[in-house]
Amino acid sequence: MNNFEFHNPTKLIFGKGTISNLDKLIAPEKKILLTYGGGSIKKNGVYDQVKKALKNHNVIEFGGIEPNPKYETLLKAVELVKKENIDFLLPVGGGSVIDGTKFIAAAVKLDSDPWNILNGKAQIKAALPIGAILTLPATGTEMNGNSVISKLATKEKYGFSSKYVYPVFSILDPETCFSLPDIQIANGIVDAFVHVMEQYLTYPVNSPLQDRMAESILITLTEVGPKALKNKTDYNEMANFMWCATMALNGAISRGVAEDWTTHIIGHELTALHEIDHAQTLAVVLPGVMSVMRENKKEKILQYGQRVWGVNSSNANTAIDETIAKTEQFFESMGIPTKLNKYSVGQDTIDTIVKRFTDRKSVFGEKGDVNPDAVRKILEIRK
Repeated sequence: MNNFEFHNPTKLIFGKGTISNLDKLIAPEKKILLTYGGGSIKKNGVYDQVKKALKNHNVIEFGGIEPNPKYETLLKAVELVKKENIDFLLPVGGGSVIDGTKFIAAAVKLDSDPWNILNGKAQIKAALPIGAILTLPATGTEMNGNSVISKLATKEKYGFSSKYVYPVFSILDPETCFSLPDIQIANGIVDAFVHVMEQYLTYPVNSPLQDRMAESILITLTEVGPKALKNKTDYNEMANFMWCATMALNGAISRGVAEDWTTHIIGHELTALHEIDHAQTLAVVLPGVMSVMRENKKEKILQYGQRVWGVNSSNANTAIDETIAKTEQFFESMGIPTKLNKYSVGQDTIDTIVKRFTDRKSVFGEKGDVNPDAVRKILEIRK
């Protein structure tokens, strides 16, 4: 096992009715910016719960944060925070709203161009404090320091990570998910699944606990996913889904092991160019990564196939092919297509993505050996 440090400062409040705890979690003297997305929280009752809990607080609102939050929109919120002297941020929504609010929190404290946060030219040294109310399990952003932002003008999508943007607290009430559309539940299941895979499907480092923790999340997602889709008001199924998504990316399973993130890096380009849902890009790309990088990942793919899907073929290549097929079948069973042609993505997009990585001189993956040529192979077998 590799050396590691682990510190997660987010206080998690989990369960039904827990939004009412807000008044005890945010000091009454704080001036709050409440951020949210397209307004679904006003239809499902979450907004009313939040406003009731914060009736004694000074609250200003900023809505309209998009799925795959847009840099241009978030800059408007940054200006509002400065104008109103906001000193606490409270995103209410899914990963996009929370990610976007993390960017706002960091950008407000930055002296240079906020884009420098995303292109890696700026070091985040401070951020406004954030709480979070999660209404869509998927990204794990409610308990980590990660954020991914899209720039509409240039069709780019980049992420950043900072210890300063961990939420101070996050409230997870499974009942807030009861009204989610099927596609959002399916996307959340797939997103959480691939988050685990990016930290697990690398190479062995004698980390049996981390491996089995990862496998337990994967197996639970395969069990919970279909049930949550079938009955969205089943509290226990939604609670298990929500907890899986949080545990998938709060840092616990990645300590002491190698990580990949190739699937995400390539997937971000598909979202930036075509506005394809994040989880849908992951469902397309992961099987390609598993196939093209099968030699590097052989031991872990075989372990994953055997432990999660019960694949026991004595021929390694046959077992790997069967494991990839099982993974695709699971994504498809959730209603998520796994081929590029289902999203009207053709060779021109593949060429554009490869050129972007070539121009950036990008290499990534757990061994730093996924280059633009490998990216082309990964995408072309997913057409």
